[in-house]
Amino acid sequence: MSIRIILADDHNIMREGLRTLLERHAGFEIVAEADNGHTTVELAKTYKPDIVIMDISMPDLNGIEATRQIITDIEGVKVIGLSMHSDKRFIANMLEAGAMGYLRKNCGSDELIHAIQTVAAGHVYLGQKIVGIMARDFIQHAIETNQNKSTFLTAKEREILQLIAEGKPTKQIAQHLNISEKTVEKHRQNLMNKLDIHNIADLTKYAIREGLTSLEDQ
Repeated sequence: MSIRIILADDHNIMREGLRTLLERHAGFEIVAEADNGHTTVELAKTYKPDIVIMDISMPDLNGIEATRQIITDIEGVKVIGLSMHSDKRFIANMLEAGAMGYLRKNCGSDELIHAIQTVAAGHVYLGQKIVGIMARDFIQHAIETNQNKSTFLTAKEREILQLIAEGKPTKQIAQHLNISEKTVEKHRQNLMNKLDIHNIADLTKYAIREGLTSLEDQ
């Protein structure tokens, strides 16, 4: 059975090129074309295709909003974003709207065909360059988040947090660090206030997540 496809792009030459390319493949059937978001949504309601290949920048209704309406209103239709945009905001917004694939328009024909087959089978497909963009963004976000969390704790607070997470009582922590029990208690309260964590169990979980200690140390 053929995979039924709607092509949505406001450039005629782009749609013509996609149609020519995909109709060479015996497993694909182009059921309709649209040059704006509103028409795409209406055609999707009429034809209920397997796949809509959706440009983002279209008049009247952009591809992100058209995708959101299609996914919300029409059961079983899957959307693949095909755009010149590689900004992470466009990618994230398209995926948040419900798209199951995203490719740049300069991708190869083999990759587009593979993406259609993958999404039609119920799996997510991101183009190779898109994966790289999203991975870099994820890594950078993780680094910045970790730096932000670690830098607003003092060295002494991190040390005390580790000892608390390892189950050391206040008296033992005080002796180990050669400080008073009252000082330990003050540091513990500062930790809870800074992290917005208000019990020892959650402090322990936080310390494990941040790599200050491990389950094996408990």
